[in-house]
Amino acid sequence: MVPCVCRQEEVENQRRKRLFAFSHLGELAHLTFETFEPRGRLGISPQEADSLEQAYNLARQFAAAPQGWLLLMGGYGCGKTHLAAAIAHEVVRRGQPALFLTVPDLLDALRFAYNDPAGSFETRFNEIRETPLLILDDFGTQSATPWAREKLFQILNFRYINRLPTVLTTNLSLAEIEPRLRSRLQDPSLVTVATIRAPDYRRPMDATGGSELSALHLMAKFTFGNFSLRENEGLPKEDVESLRKAFEAARAFAERPEGWLVFVGPYGNGKTHLAAAIANYRAGIGLPPLFVVVPDLLDHLRATFSPHSTTTYDRRFEEIRTAPLLILDDLGTQAATPWAQEKLYQLLNHRYNAELPTVMTTALQLEEIDARLRSRMLDPRLSRVFLITAPPYYATAHPNKRRKKRRSRG
Repeated sequence: MVPCVCRQEEVENQRRKRLFAFSHLGELAHLTFETFEPRGRLGISPQEADSLEQAYNLARQFAAAPQGWLLLMGGYGCGKTHLAAAIAHEVVRRGQPALFLTVPDLLDALRFAYNDPAGSFETRFNEIRETPLLILDDFGTQSATPWAREKLFQILNFRYINRLPTVLTTNLSLAEIEPRLRSRLQDPSLVTVATIRAPDYRRPMDATGGSELSALHLMAKFTFGNFSLRENEGLPKEDVESLRKAFEAARAFAERPEGWLVFVGPYGNGKTHLAAAIANYRAGIGLPPLFVVVPDLLDHLRATFSPHSTTTYDRRFEEIRTAPLLILDDLGTQAATPWAQEKLYQLLNHRYNAELPTVMTTALQLEEIDARLRSRMLDPRLSRVFLITAPPYYATAHPNKRRKKRRSRG
């Protein structure tokens, strides 16, 4: 049976209405290009705003002429779903069919059709995989059962082979995606990738605008302006000189982060202050780094193994490993388990090979550090090590107060 030509337009209108209802786009009517803020909200860094604007421009171009695949990547609440829904609304507004589904809803629809005694599974499955424009939101949040993985692969492989326009949003990294699909998503002849680095729009940002892992909000008081070279404390000249050299190196690094910067010395002598001052300076110019104490970093990684974790180990590890600027405070205070040593080595070895800017502080002597890390720290081509020999601040602060205490004890 073939519809009469005179009914062709009516059939297409019915199809568009059916897809619109199936997509629940009416519930997302507010998610349009007109309501999207291309540069994000005030307070995000220029790099974050640039990534958001680039994704917005790519989405508008795709909506104007849907061809190939568009992959929108980024964390929760960064704008991926808004852009995907805006594409769907723009296409439907022009009278063209589009199907917008979250991946869990897609799989639920297939499961329901599979158990339907009327036998509508094949009809529903073909409608999804052959729709002129398919938009899949929240790819990666589905239950990773063999059946779910196979159905998704069949749908996306069909669209890949036939070059059917497709939009995907995901908060996964490419490394976390199933290898068969990952290879297709990495095909530059078909897939355009837009990575959004903006923070969650729905959650108020902290003062630094940085990663949720970062402890920088606790270090806001540590700046270059209030760092003391302790020239009036009667310290030996070499101790004051070690502070001055470390201070000047930290200031230069804050202006232009390149290579590795390592501060070594006893507790309480200014290492953390300098590391935090670097981080606060970068945050102040809209480029917040990832500042984390090493034991906390390992706790964040361990927490991903919990069944209640909202993120995966791979994603958390990748976030730390590839941070544009990573500042690790108190290296060496972590529990020296083989697992902890191996994770730190993997993180820092990647950053060493990729020559990613990194700052470290440690109270260990260099010979106490894992030999594999020590060899990288001492590589003069990438790393600069500053030994701060000054004693802890509390050992020299308020000498009059200490003298009074000694007299009272006498």
